[in-house]
Amino acid sequence: MEAPITFTSTGFWRGVRRSLPLVAGLSPFGFVVGLITQHHGLNVVQCMAMNAFVYAGASELVALANWTHPAPILAAAFAALVVNLRFALMGPVLAPWLAGIQTLPRYTSLAVLVDHSWAISVTDMRNGGRDFGLYVGISVPLWLGWMAATTAGFLSASTLNLPPHHPLFFGALAAFVALLVPLWRGKTDILPWLVAAGVAVTVAYAVPHTSWYIVSGAISGCITGALLETKRHE
Repeated sequence: MEAPITFTSTGFWRGVRRSLPLVAGLSPFGFVVGLITQHHGLNVVQCMAMNAFVYAGASELVALANWTHPAPILAAAFAALVVNLRFALMGPVLAPWLAGIQTLPRYTSLAVLVDHSWAISVTDMRNGGRDFGLYVGISVPLWLGWMAATTAGFLSASTLNLPPHHPLFFGALAAFVALLVPLWRGKTDILPWLVAAGVAVTVAYAVPHTSWYIVSGAISGCITGALLETKRHE
């Protein structure tokens, strides 16, 4: 019989310590999002509200890329939905932890789900971890750090005029690439990752200026991984 899901202060502070390098690494990404938000004409309250409640940098950038005046609400919302569909695949993976949590804390926790906290929590869960405090300890500093970084970027936009290919804009891609490290389980991950990458690149070239490559890459990689797991257990 598995041990019950727990929430301890030890797990929470362990998560906080794990989050600090992530907060530092995520800050340039948030700073860039804040800069772009100001560039598209949002005020500081709108910037803070978007980052507090949407809290998904990649989808925010995609939505802002489609932002004009008047704002195309449906188009921007659909673009953000396409990018965030990955969370529909990520959330259920945490079910062994979430199932032991009461309804309100469970959905509050999902509201601050991001790739970084998910990756570390899944790794810990795979290793037998049962302390949900780890996830919360990672998530709270990440949310606070994101709010601070995006607000700082917004407030700095009037004094900065970065060229489109400035190295700072690579922070977003670097953050996502770094997430692959704790998820690597060995040679069994090679084929699903290659399939996902190949499909994503193909769709990006076939259907340019859309976000469908993210969804198609994720789904194809998941299907490949599921088929390999099924074949392995036959």
